Amino acid sequence: MREQPIDPQAEQEIINSIEEVYFSSDSFDIVQHELEKLPPVLNIQELEEYRDKLKKQQAAPHAYHFPVSSSLLLCSLIVLCFAAVDTLFIFQVSKKVADLILEKQPSYVKELDRVTSLQTNLQLAAVICTNARRHLTFAKEGFTQASLGLLANQRRRHLLTGLLKSLRTIKTLQRTDVRLSEMLEEEDYPGAIQLCLECQKAASTFKHYSCIRGKVRVKLHSNYIQLIINLNEESGWTVLMAAGWCSNVWLCLLGVSLQTAMDQLHMHFTQAIHNTVFQVVLGYVELCAGNADTKFQKMQYKDLCTHITPDSYIPCLTDLCKALWEVMLSYHRTIEWHEERDHEEPSPAPDGNSVAGAEEPDFDRGYVKQKLEHGLRRIWQDVQLKVKAYLLGTDMSNFKYDDFILVLDIISRLMQVGEEFCGSKSEVLQESIKRQSVNYFKNYHRTRLEELRMFLENESWELCPVKSNFSIAQLHEFKFMGQSRSASVSPSKQASASGGAEPTLFAQFHDGGNPFEMQIDNKEEETEDVLASNGYESDELEKSAYQDYDSDSDVPEELKRDYVDEQTGDIPVKSASRDTLKSRKRSDYSLNKVNAPILTNTTLNVIRLVGKYMQMMNILKPIAFDVIHCMSQLFDYYLYAVYTFFGRNDMYESSGLGLISSRLRTTLNRIQESLIDLDSATESAGSHGAPEERKEKVPSPHLSQLVILTGSGTLYGLAERVVATESLVFLAEQFEFLQPHLDTMMPSAKKPFLQQFYSQTVSMASELRKPIYWIVAAKAIDYEQMLMLMAGVKWDIKEIMSQHNIYVDVLLKEFEQFNKRLGDVSRHVRIPLAVSNVLWEHCIRLANRTLVEGYANVKKCSNEGRALMQLDFQQFLMKLEKLTDIRPIPDKEFVEIYIKAYYLTENDMEQFIKSHREYSMKQLTNLVNVCLGSHINKKARQKLLAAIDDIDRPKR
Repeated sequence: MREQPIDPQAEQEIINSIEEVYFSSDSFDIVQHELEKLPPVLNIQELEEYRDKLKKQQAAPHAYHFPVSSSLLLCSLIVLCFAAVDTLFIFQVSKKVADLILEKQPSYVKELDRVTSLQTNLQLAAVICTNARRHLTFAKEGFTQASLGLLANQRRRHLLTGLLKSLRTIKTLQRTDVRLSEMLEEEDYPGAIQLCLECQKAASTFKHYSCIRGKVRVKLHSNYIQLIINLNEESGWTVLMAAGWCSNVWLCLLGVSLQTAMDQLHMHFTQAIHNTVFQVVLGYVELCAGNADTKFQKMQYKDLCTHITPDSYIPCLTDLCKALWEVMLSYHRTIEWHEERDHEEPSPAPDGNSVAGAEEPDFDRGYVKQKLEHGLRRIWQDVQLKVKAYLLGTDMSNFKYDDFILVLDIISRLMQVGEEFCGSKSEVLQESIKRQSVNYFKNYHRTRLEELRMFLENESWELCPVKSNFSIAQLHEFKFMGQSRSASVSPSKQASASGGAEPTLFAQFHDGGNPFEMQIDNKEEETEDVLASNGYESDELEKSAYQDYDSDSDVPEELKRDYVDEQTGDIPVKSASRDTLKSRKRSDYSLNKVNAPILTNTTLNVIRLVGKYMQMMNILKPIAFDVIHCMSQLFDYYLYAVYTFFGRNDMYESSGLGLISSRLRTTLNRIQESLIDLDSATESAGSHGAPEERKEKVPSPHLSQLVILTGSGTLYGLAERVVATESLVFLAEQFEFLQPHLDTMMPSAKKPFLQQFYSQTVSMASELRKPIYWIVAAKAIDYEQMLMLMAGVKWDIKEIMSQHNIYVDVLLKEFEQFNKRLGDVSRHVRIPLAVSNVLWEHCIRLANRTLVEGYANVKKCSNEGRALMQLDFQQFLMKLEKLTDIRPIPDKEFVEIYIKAYYLTENDMEQFIKSHREYSMKQLTNLVNVCLGSHINKKARQKLLAAIDDIDRPKR
């Protein structure tokens, strides 16, 4: 620019255009000045023009003034910087805007479509609204007037229809006297009362009609008068009570005072009860008498009841309860009628023109309710007294059991009716039926005990074949335990137990029927299926299972298949094969008898008898203690009989085995003192007991002569002993099963008796196994022969022997024979594991004690002799363990300790004598004498013998 020629005038103008501040001192802030001059909004074009102007001013030929030139240059640079910044900012903003436009493009398009769609819908809505307005205008013009006219006509028709019905009702009211007369002639008094009530309600409803206030009111009043005349007749009351319509309200409305009406109501009910029961009983008495003798009609009801025969007793009692039920149902309906009337809204008084309206304010509903509720107990008390006279008028001690149970069931149902009727516990009925029950039960129990004695004396003690799943619940006598209704339980408790869903008897039979009709038809329809065809459920299985172990016969197919018990639905169990039978433990002689219960016919009869006793107790709880006491006597007598037949032996005390525990002995003594009549066997010598006391006792039973207990081939009646003992154990198990049920029946004050019975008697049943099976064990093996063989052995040998003595082999041979005979018996009667264990335990104990006794008979013995004793005993144990699974061997230490006692010193021997009192005096004395000379001198011998004598002295 400087190279171009410049016009001086133009140059001067440029210089003059420079602001004076630029020629000031150096302290002037040029940058701040230029920045303050910038506008709020920058314009790039204006900034470029201003920049060109500054350039021109700078290029002016006045370089001599350096500050001005520098200032202008700086201003120019600042302007350029702002221009560049603004340009960059504009560029960034433009780029951001472009990016946002690209990002929002789909949303814009979508929103634009929605706007378009909305515009279309709005146009369509506008068309629809236009059409709707056009149609509404058409409907308004065409149908409004016609519709209003139709509605007006319909309303007028409805009003006329209501008026027509009212006129028909008024016409019916005018003709009420005709229908009322017909009902009175037919003695339909409930219907007549209902008709009058309906007329009264209708007259109150249409009282705004003048005709109702005039002629109709007069006719209704005349109808009331006619009803009064008919209700005062006895027949009218009888019919009303039969239908449950004895309304004292009507008596009040018909001119009788409220108190008089209530008294007359209860008087008629009482009279109805008396007349009803008298006619029922009289009918049966005359029927049984066979003639129409009028003397019965003149008898008192109580005397008439004594002429009822046993055959007609139950039918008459049933009809009596049916008739009394009808009377109580009538009274119950009367109360229901008043309760329903109380719940209805009271009819307004017809302005003093209606009879009902005039009397209604004087009617005290609370008084009526109170009198009716009080009458409940009065009526029930009359019913109880009538039934009590009937119950006590006949001696039922000789009734059949089923008949007496039916009587109890009928009375218990009547007591249930009484509790529902008025909440009464029926103390009168309970006391009367308790008297009859106690009298009957004592006679019945006495007869049953005599029958039990007869059964026991004729019992052959053979197995009664029952199924493997046999349970007393399958017997018909115990079916009552599964029934939901128990007559001895109050209806309130039954309702709570069943969740309150079961309706009351009055609700069930409100419209018809009778709760006593089911009693006659309640016969035993179910049959029992508890006996097996041949004692077991599978013939082929039992035939195979009871053959010898070493039999070579083929295994039946039944043993190779699974089976399912159809009775119990048990899971299939793999049948036992021949190899399984061979490998079975020898101590379990049940083989494969499916573990059917062991019981006899007598046991089954006792169980049935217990079920009958429990039925009676379940129906009548007040005699529960007497029944349970008699049940305990049944078990006591059975236990005493089994002990007497199979367990009584004089050798118990001398055995030293403690076969009869002190508890068992106490139980047997108690039974003998309280139940067994020992004087019956010595009646020729004169009876010493009081007649009443002897009447409660039973003679001691005697074993049947057909039962042989002395044959060695049958192991001295082992089969009979097993059946007898295990049947007793089974009976005890059933009593244990029944204990919770008996505990709920037993009165709280008498529960200690029940606990004592179970702890001291029932639990003793299994303890009878020891004395009963001990007799078999004592005779099955020849222990005397073993003692003789042991006596011939020389024990003062000088050399240690390696061979045991011959008596050991003989003893083991005896055990093998015993095992074989045990297996023979098990083919006929299953021998449970517990029984076989007791038998083996007894035999082993007796054998070990025989060994000790044999060793105690030795006169001389050396150390080598004692070693031989130990060798013999070890050989015996080794062979014995192969025959039995009992572990440990019983009394093993008894023998070992006695043999080792030979080596004891003087002091140890004395301590041994004092601490081992299980050995007899003879055995201890022999031990001391044999040791004399070896390691005990004479002085020590005297001392030890004195110690033995001191031990024996308290026993003398």
